[in-house]
Amino acid sequence: MKIEIWSDFVCPFCYIGKRRLEMAMENFPQKENVTLEYKSYELDPNAEVNPGQNMHEYIAANKGMSIEQAKSMNESLGEQAAEVGLIYNFDTMQHTNTFDAHRVAKYATEQGKGKEVTERLLHAYFTESKLISDHETLIALAEEVGLNVDEVTALLKVDDYAIHVRGDEEQARQIGVEGVPFFVFNEKYAISGAQPADVFTEVLEQVWEEENEKPVLQSLNPKKSKTTYCTDEGCEVKEN
Repeated sequence: MKIEIWSDFVCPFCYIGKRRLEMAMENFPQKENVTLEYKSYELDPNAEVNPGQNMHEYIAANKGMSIEQAKSMNESLGEQAAEVGLIYNFDTMQHTNTFDAHRVAKYATEQGKGKEVTERLLHAYFTESKLISDHETLIALAEEVGLNVDEVTALLKVDDYAIHVRGDEEQARQIGVEGVPFFVFNEKYAISGAQPADVFTEVLEQVWEEENEKPVLQSLNPKKSKTTYCTDEGCEVKEN
């Protein structure tokens, strides 16, 4: 089974949804036969690299609410994150542009380290309050998961893997993705949002069963005809 996951590194529900899916997969009997593929999606393609705002100010400005309302909303998100073992530090979180982070993730996927880089970037942003648009930060995070530092440094100096990021985003538009996280199972079943773990469990079981069930043959016996067939007891002709 292949699960494609469209997400962004600054999306709080993407990290929560990722963890809930992982919780569901932990008890899924066929988990060794499940492949996860992370897809690029930018919630705010025009976000500045250094916005000069804390997270509460950014949310307030973009949602048209007060700072206090933004803090309350972020506190609620933090509680949801804590339920799945995540720590969100909104007071020091640095909202930023994620395009270069997605490019590094695409390179990492090519090197067989896509899942590791995705987790590291999410943790760096939400828990460690790192500026994940900063090239030195990206290089350091890539090195932590075992990627080639020279190659990461080189790709960040040019536009390598940009076409891969844009390709994911175009695919998202084609299939009607309007928000993330967005999960596609075997290229035919889709669910959106950070669903509860039991919902992911149900979907995993349903998709696996439907995709692997044996076809059921139904007998067709036309009227006014003769049926000739053989069994281990011999052959016969039967009137319908």
